[in-house]
Amino acid sequence: MVAVSGSDEAPGRRPSRVLRVAGPLVETEYAGDTAMYDVVSLGPSGIPGEVVSISGDVVTAQSYEYTGGLTPGDEARSQGAPLSATLGPGLLGGVFDGLLRPLSGSGDWLLPGAARDRDTEREWSFVPTTGEGEHVAEGGVLGEIRDRGPVRLRVLVPPGVSGAVERIAPRGGYPRDAVVAVVGGTEVRIATSWPVRRPRPVRARGGGPEALHTGQRVIDLLFPVAHGGTVAVPGGFGTGKTMLLQQIAKWCDADVIVYVGCGERGNEMADVIAELSALEDPRTGGRLAERTVTIANTSNMPLMAREAGIHTGATVAEYFRDMGLDTVLIADSTSRWAEALREFASRTGALPAEEGYPAGLASAIAAFYERAGAVTTLGGDRGSVTVIGAVSPPGGDLTEPVTAHTERFVRCVWSLDRDLAYARHYPAVSWAGSFSRDAAPLAARRAAAGDPAWSTRRDRLSAVLAEADRLADLVDLVGITALPDSERVSVLAGRLVREGVLQQSALSANDAYCGPDKAAALADAVLAVIDRCRERVASGVPAATVEATDFGPVLRAREEVGPYDTAGVTARRETMLARLGEPR
Repeated sequence: MVAVSGSDEAPGRRPSRVLRVAGPLVETEYAGDTAMYDVVSLGPSGIPGEVVSISGDVVTAQSYEYTGGLTPGDEARSQGAPLSATLGPGLLGGVFDGLLRPLSGSGDWLLPGAARDRDTEREWSFVPTTGEGEHVAEGGVLGEIRDRGPVRLRVLVPPGVSGAVERIAPRGGYPRDAVVAVVGGTEVRIATSWPVRRPRPVRARGGGPEALHTGQRVIDLLFPVAHGGTVAVPGGFGTGKTMLLQQIAKWCDADVIVYVGCGERGNEMADVIAELSALEDPRTGGRLAERTVTIANTSNMPLMAREAGIHTGATVAEYFRDMGLDTVLIADSTSRWAEALREFASRTGALPAEEGYPAGLASAIAAFYERAGAVTTLGGDRGSVTVIGAVSPPGGDLTEPVTAHTERFVRCVWSLDRDLAYARHYPAVSWAGSFSRDAAPLAARRAAAGDPAWSTRRDRLSAVLAEADRLADLVDLVGITALPDSERVSVLAGRLVREGVLQQSALSANDAYCGPDKAAALADAVLAVIDRCRERVASGVPAATVEATDFGPVLRAREEVGPYDTAGVTARRETMLARLGEPR
């Protein structure tokens, strides 16, 4: 669904000849009508590539595919346009490569130069919502299309187009390239094309923050993100990045999920696709895949396709955003994308900077995350793109360039801790190394919505964890019995918060997802138990006696009650408080 094939040759463009082939780098003659970043088709099979350099009479193109069989003298032809995505019905539920070509339902392999489009012959049900003679502005709704699943698609007036509706197609079935309206002399089709590296325009950015509920307690309670926010998830190998992102894709309250597997292992992507296909959508009762677009750009795919896949995913997310939907773009991982940039820069002779990455790495990362945001669309609706990018620092070094630059540009960091992961504490989000710049505005929003205690609850949990961390090294050095009773209770409090609130099992029917009310009830229950423990010790009860108490009712509540069962949590809280007894 990306314009890359030589079969789409622009008429009147003079073909040139291939001069040299050096792996994915191909040098061709300058035909006089080729521009930087134009897509070119190479050889008889039309292998797609992108112009990356023009020097004198030589054009250098970087191929999106394996160039085996391409030889000097073969024909090369410019498409006269940059890499563009065809956006329309057929995306939801699909699995695509980095160029948005379908990987499901079209055989096991894509032949070189293949540009198989999806559902080209299928007719889509179009329902007009405007009439002839009406005046419409850019972004206005002309009609609706029923795609698979619960998401109702819209046919919008293209950016830069406005005027009277000269013609509108009647209700019926039409292929994706059918003209369904004419506005101000401009034909409007069901599907639209857009350059993947150019952000789609909006009327305004910003607005009142709305929390993106992920269903993961450590995030929703301590490090929340707003719709339209940006998140980095750094973590070394084995810390659970992919699992955490899968959980967010399954359970967050976005309308559409765009999952980009950038440079990940093929078996991991296969697991993601299988799980999304099998999982029931808790919001609709259908399949979660019906509101998910998966871009499977694995590590064995060419580096330029890997680099383009990130931009393609952002363009798809913006397409759904412009319909007034909340979209989450998950990129796993941006480190592999940055490595593709580094490899490409070395091939073109660009001056290397830190650790061999190109000097423009920071700008490239910033440009990607800038495509996130809560916006007012051209049509006046509210939509958002939330970008969540995993970062895989080599050796877990969080000071390496990709991680360091990313943390400069995002609003939230969910840093994954190796020690937590090795201790089987999942999600292994480090409360010491993570932050959220969205917490303050979201706290005000939650207070206005009827939960004024949200900020206080968050601060108390953070304080308990910080105090327990402060004492942890001392406990390792001198032992728990050497501490005064008040500090022994602080160590116990940290354990209760970790095990009773922050830990979450992705394999538990009750605990894989946690509703906001249950999360608040669990936190309040644990904090109430901690307060009672402190009161007991302050009244003279030995800390060892308090530590010997069975805290099972409050620790098991997260797995024993349903995702929305606050009453069950409250009952276990009262049981636990009664077991501790009143202070002397």
